Amino acid sequence: MHSPAPSSAAGPDDALDVLIVGAGLSGIGAAATLRQRCPGKRFAILEARDAIGGTWDLFRYPGIRSDSDMYTLGYAFRPWRDPKAIADGPAIRAYVAETAREHGIDAHIRFGHQLTKASWCGAAALWTVEARLAGGEVRTLRTRFLYLCCGYYSYDQAYRPCFEGEEAFAGRIVQPQFWPEDLDYGGKRVVVVGSGATAVTVVPAMTDRAAHVIMLQRSPTYVVARPSRYRFAQRMRALFPERLAYALTRWRVIGESMFLYWLARSKPELVKRKIVAMAGRQLGSREAAAAHFTPGYKPWDQRVCVVPDGDLFKALRAGKASVVTDHIARFTRHGILLRSGRELEADVVVMATGLTLQLFGGASLVVDGRSVDPSRAMSYKGMMLSDVPHCALAFGYTNASWTLKADLTAEWVCRLLRHMDAHGQRLAVAPRDPAVPEAPFLDFNSGYVERARHLLPKQGARKPWHVYQNYLRDLLTIRFGRIDDGVLRLLPRGAAQTHAQSAAHGDRP
Repeated sequence: MHSPAPSSAAGPDDALDVLIVGAGLSGIGAAATLRQRCPGKRFAILEARDAIGGTWDLFRYPGIRSDSDMYTLGYAFRPWRDPKAIADGPAIRAYVAETAREHGIDAHIRFGHQLTKASWCGAAALWTVEARLAGGEVRTLRTRFLYLCCGYYSYDQAYRPCFEGEEAFAGRIVQPQFWPEDLDYGGKRVVVVGSGATAVTVVPAMTDRAAHVIMLQRSPTYVVARPSRYRFAQRMRALFPERLAYALTRWRVIGESMFLYWLARSKPELVKRKIVAMAGRQLGSREAAAAHFTPGYKPWDQRVCVVPDGDLFKALRAGKASVVTDHIARFTRHGILLRSGRELEADVVVMATGLTLQLFGGASLVVDGRSVDPSRAMSYKGMMLSDVPHCALAFGYTNASWTLKADLTAEWVCRLLRHMDAHGQRLAVAPRDPAVPEAPFLDFNSGYVERARHLLPKQGARKPWHVYQNYLRDLLTIRFGRIDDGVLRLLPRGAAQTHAQSAAHGDRP
C-alpha cells in the first residue's frame, strides 16, 4: 500500500491540488468527498503511521469502542452495516479501511510520513510541506491547499500525572493509549484510575479475566446506558433500501441527540436528576448512584459517557467491579494509598487519565515567513484559522459525533475549491477582524480541554467566527451559505501576489 513519494525537487507545475494530513476517519472521509465532488483534483494523504484508521488503529486497549453511535460517527455517504450501533475499535477500523479501498483512496496514501513543517508562500500561492520518514529522511511536497485531518491530540504522549511512591510499586502501571501486548491480567487485581470514556470502557472489559477491577475516580462522571443495537435502525432496514434506511436512522439519531443536548443545557437540574436516577436503577442502589455517579457539574459541561447495554453497571452489580471515589495520596508496594487512609491492593494499575491535546499533528505552520500561533488566531466557521491561507482543519463536535462536522467541512472545502476554479481565484484567506470579541474555542471544562486552553485558537462572538456546536445550524451555513460571504477573502493570481507582499511587510488585510 506504500505509494511512491513525490520528488523533493517538485516544482509548482508538479504541485498537488490538495494534501490531506491523516488517514483516519476524517482524512479518509475528506479524500472520498474530494474524489466525488472534485474528481479532477490531484491529491495525496500523509499518514505518520503505517496503517489506515487513526485513533481506531492506535488504541488497542480491552473493550476499545466508540462512545458515539455509528449512524452519526459513520460517513453520510457510506451506510454503517454492522448491527451494533455502539461499535468496537476493530469494526470501526475495518469500516474506514473498506471506505478507502472502495473509493480508491489507499493508493494515494504516503504511509510513514510524519508532517513536521508546512510553509506558505503567498507569491507562489503554494504550501511547501516537510515530512519525516521513519529512518530520519525528510521528504518535501508542494500543494496548493493543505487539509489537516490529524485530530486534536498527541499520538505519542498521553496525559500522565505522576504520584509519589510509584517506583516502590511491585505491580505494573500501564496507559490505555500504549497498551502493552504482553500484559496478562488474568486473575490479577486491577485498579483503573479515571472516570471518563476510556475508564468506563476498560473496567467492564477487564472483568472477564481479572480477579476484580476497581474504578478509582477523583470525582464522578455522568454515565448513561444505551442499547448497542437500535431497534429503529433494524425496522428501517426491513422496510426500505439500505441508503434510505441509513439516512432515516441517521436523521432520527441527530434529532434525538440535539433535543437531549438542548434539554440538558436549558434544564440542567432536571436532566441531572434523570441521569442519576437511571444510574440508580441500573445499579439497584440509589445510594451508590448518589455517591459515585452524581457529578458536581452540569450535564454536558463535560462529555456524557455512554455504556452499551449498561455493561459497566452490570459488572458493578455482579460484584466483578467496584467504584471508589477518593484522591490518591501515594503509591505503596502493594497498591495505592488514598487520602482517606484506605489502601487499594493492586497488581495492575491502568492510568486512564486522559489525552494531551495537540494541533496540526505536532507540526509547525509558517505563513510568508511568520510562525503561526494557533492561540492568537480565530476560527473561521470552525474550519479555517484567521490569516492562514488555503488551509482547512477537520475539527468535530464535542456534543455530537466527530464525523458530523468533519463531513460538513469536507463538503465546504470542495465547494470552496470549485468556486475558486470557476472564478479564477488562487488564494482564500479569512483575515481576522479585531473588532470581533473573542471567546474560548471550546465551551467545555473537561480536563484535557482545560489543560490546553493556551494552545487552542479562539472563536468569535458572531458568525462566521462563532463555533455553534449545532449540526443543523452548521448544515445550513456550510452546505448552503455563500462561499463569498464578505469575510473570506478570495483573490485572483495578481492580487494574491500583492497580498503576499503586504503580509511580508507586516500589513494585515
